[in-house]
Amino acid sequence: MTSKDTFSQSLHELEQREMFQRRHIGPSSSEQDKMLKTLNLDSLESLIDEAVPVSIRMNQDLELPGSRTEVDVLKELKSIASENTIARSYIGMGYYDTITPNVILRNLLENPGWYTAYTPYQAEVSQGRLELSNGIKTTPWFLWQPIC
Repeated sequence: MTSKDTFSQSLHELEQREMFQRRHIGPSSSEQDKMLKTLNLDSLESLIDEAVPVSIRMNQDLELPGSRTEVDVLKELKSIASENTIARSYIGMGYYDTITPNVILRNLLENPGWYTAYTPYQAEVSQGRLELSNGIKTTPWFLWQPIC
């Protein structure tokens, strides 16, 4: 597909809504049949028979309670949480309320590398260096003159 083809598509086509839904709903029955045929199996039950050992299977259906509303569940969780007792923690005895330097907060405690999987790729780092280099080269010459 060329860039010309991309620009000729409608916004609806570019959003690929059908692909998103299909990807998250799972395979259709015809796709399931094709996969089972590839595995030389005739049903999903036979796939389970092949994949899951009998020793770890349940012999009966799960006994699950009926569905509940969010309000009911939150009410129950609140009543369970109210049974907690707040006790004094002796962990870290000897710790005194101190001022943590901002450099420690920023680079250790608040570093997004600790709570996100995002890491810059080499191409992004290179792009940043290129932009910095270009910015320095195109800065007007009089900004670099000494002030005297």
